[in-house]
Amino acid sequence: MKLHEFQAKELLSQYGIPIPQGRVASTPDEVVDITNELGGKVVIKAQAHTGGRGKGGGVKIANNADEARQSATEIIGMQLITHQTGPEGLPVHSVLVEEQIEIERELYLSVAIDNSSGMPIVIASASGGMDIEEVAENDPAAIQNELVHPECGFQPFQGRTIAFKTGLDGDLLRPATELISNLVTAFEDNDGTIAEINPLVVTKDGQLIAADAKFSTDDNADFRLKELIENRDTSQEDPREVEARDAGIDNYVKLDGNIGCLVNGAGLAMATMDAIKFEGGDPANFLDIGTANSADAVIAALKIISEDPDVEAVLVNIFGGLARTDIIADGVVQAKKIGLLKQPTVIRLAGTNVEEGLQILEDSGLDLIRADGFAEAAQKAVKAVEN
Repeated sequence: MKLHEFQAKELLSQYGIPIPQGRVASTPDEVVDITNELGGKVVIKAQAHTGGRGKGGGVKIANNADEARQSATEIIGMQLITHQTGPEGLPVHSVLVEEQIEIERELYLSVAIDNSSGMPIVIASASGGMDIEEVAENDPAAIQNELVHPECGFQPFQGRTIAFKTGLDGDLLRPATELISNLVTAFEDNDGTIAEINPLVVTKDGQLIAADAKFSTDDNADFRLKELIENRDTSQEDPREVEARDAGIDNYVKLDGNIGCLVNGAGLAMATMDAIKFEGGDPANFLDIGTANSADAVIAALKIISEDPDVEAVLVNIFGGLARTDIIADGVVQAKKIGLLKQPTVIRLAGTNVEEGLQILEDSGLDLIRADGFAEAAQKAVKAVEN
């Protein structure tokens, strides 16, 4: 789950990380009030789950209340389009109004998960205020990192090492080391997947401040992050993914293709998408229904898939272990009979109770495209779209 910038900063502030003065607003009048409270010179930042907001017109500088009102009027209610959102963009319902900061220099700092080591990793660079991917590509030596070992945690010497290598020495050494350590603690305490400060700025009076912040948490930890989960903004998420989650389907991701996929098991789901691509098609979604031994769960999943206007055919690919193929088949048949599944539907069943499942399909009398093997199922799904 992603937090908005103002939420991320509120969280980091609780861990002793300095942030600019400011508040969130949802109307131009509120923006003007906050601007006056902060002395008239502010930065107004669209609250949307994307980077590159400035390039998309979502960040503006105002030097008085009139400019602040004008900027707020332009930003609030806009559909913010960036290189990360795609052409559809994201809605902006609120803005963060912050004091302007006199910046001496900008750095990059984050904590993420390093999949190679299986550990959190602290990443830093003296080149902040830009995409870290761009820095890594053009100047790899500018990237500093330290792994956080689960047995001993993040050590003070690691923080000092990063501080020295990014030029945060002298009077900045101690506050920089503390800030880096506090960011790691915030990441660990809140089941983070990414905690990013970009830029981390050194002000002209020698202060370290998180001028921007991102924070995302692991959805699998929702049960112990109840306060953070209350901050979830579903307007920033794909509506079908929200609907799927509300229906108890946690493993649905919307993609750009036109072949809907209902599969059990994440590995099989990935392989199914690969098979579709191999046959020249494009999957419309990732959906791992898992061991859902309920026809209602199957119907709910097929509803999400079939109501996607991009879906022109559906592929149901089931290899039953704990999942019973007869229950899956029953769910598909019911979905077809009640009119949920109007697209051509290819179904391949194997595994537990497969004979019973195949008999249910046979007895239904419905126009279902049967496939015996994995490759055949993908071929028939692609052909169904072409026809």
